[in-house]
Amino acid sequence: MQQQKLGLWLLTALVVGNMVGSGIFMLPRSLAEAASPLGVIFAWLLTGAGVLMTALVFGNLAIRKPELNGGPQIYAKELFPKGSNISILSGFMSSWGYWIGNFAGNVAIITTFASYLSTFFPILTSKQTLFAIGSLDVKLGNLLTFAVCTALLWGMHFIILRGIEDAGKLNFLATAAKVLGFFLFIVIALFAFEKSNIGSLVAPRYDEAGHSIGLLGQINNAAVSTLWAFIGVESAIVFASRARKQADVKRATILGLLIALAIYIGISVLVMGVLPQKELIQSEKPLVDAIVAILGPSGGYILAGLGLISLLGSTLGWVLLSAEVPYQAAKQGLFIPAFLKENKKRVPSFSLVLSNGLAQIFIFSTVSNSMSAAFDFVIYIATLAYLVPYFIASVFQLKLTLTGETYKGAARGRMIDGIVAVLATIYSIWVIIAGTADIKTFMLGVVLLLSGIFFYPQVKKAAQQTEEKQKMSA
Repeated sequence: MQQQKLGLWLLTALVVGNMVGSGIFMLPRSLAEAASPLGVIFAWLLTGAGVLMTALVFGNLAIRKPELNGGPQIYAKELFPKGSNISILSGFMSSWGYWIGNFAGNVAIITTFASYLSTFFPILTSKQTLFAIGSLDVKLGNLLTFAVCTALLWGMHFIILRGIEDAGKLNFLATAAKVLGFFLFIVIALFAFEKSNIGSLVAPRYDEAGHSIGLLGQINNAAVSTLWAFIGVESAIVFASRARKQADVKRATILGLLIALAIYIGISVLVMGVLPQKELIQSEKPLVDAIVAILGPSGGYILAGLGLISLLGSTLGWVLLSAEVPYQAAKQGLFIPAFLKENKKRVPSFSLVLSNGLAQIFIFSTVSNSMSAAFDFVIYIATLAYLVPYFIASVFQLKLTLTGETYKGAARGRMIDGIVAVLATIYSIWVIIAGTADIKTFMLGVVLLLSGIFFYPQVKKAAQQTEEKQKMSA
């Protein structure tokens, strides 16, 4: 039975495919609002360097701890004595945060789909007020957007329930369309680039009180948004058990990161050179608006159509991933046992239902916010949730270098990996601080993470039963 079959390029394709999703469609607008053109470029480079350190951590751990291949959350329990309460708790909380990031991130993709669908159905952006609920005026566009997002979420749900294999085939076709769409955009935008649209490279940005934000402040504001675009950099390590060579996991992670970074910087800069800054900041679908500015409505329809196909595939993948994470964690005794339930097609049905049910709650944000505002809100929550396992992986790498475990006779490699782990840890802490500057978002993120405590007794009991079974089988 062949187990290790994924080579370097297949692993790289997984990394790039999972990273390059909804962010590329909406982030040009978010970044233009948060920072000047120079601030946007520096934010990408800074985030790319920070994520590179995290990617190196994942790659090092894949080589030095090949038996720990369940994803970044697995490292949390390894920080403490095996079977201890703190080991189980940290493993569960890390998995909980990672799960929240998955289903919240899926909502970001779904709201992006609705935004691009409005190219064909402008009524989705209608400001007509239908009725009021207290102080909230429910607008026609928002209500229709909510209906579209809900239909997409549960449509993907039932497709996946019919079998993961069929969902995978649809996802493959959508990925091919995504690559074609980006190539089309880059070629056309290169010919239409106008430096005058960018304006001043250090144009000021202002906070809600009207105070000017300096370049460093702009970079800080853009940091969390740019990090969202790199969520998925850990994909190769999730599939490490299927890799032909463990060294390929590290190479694929780094190569995939560099490819994605080149795509992100290229498209961000090109959009800024096609659309004037004021127009870009107001755009609900910046890539489509950029193509329309060049080719007219027909170009916008083509790119919007490709974007919709791409986002359908991304939605499939993220819905499946959001159900798979707690399912796999439960198999390791790090999550609520109910998440182990499967249907006849071996799909984690309970996990799928609950993950999508919680995602539905996030979708309610589209009723009171525009699609772009909903996207910004959700990616902040999702990114902060992802930073928990990213931070823990960096600390675990640091622990290995301090104790010398797996580094016998490799003093130089131990020192280099230690420096990488320190930089990755510092970067994770910095982004967490930058992302929690808004107290409302911070408090909601904390509540979502701490809510897992209520379920810890069930997890602890299941973990103890799993350990007893392992002892008996041994």
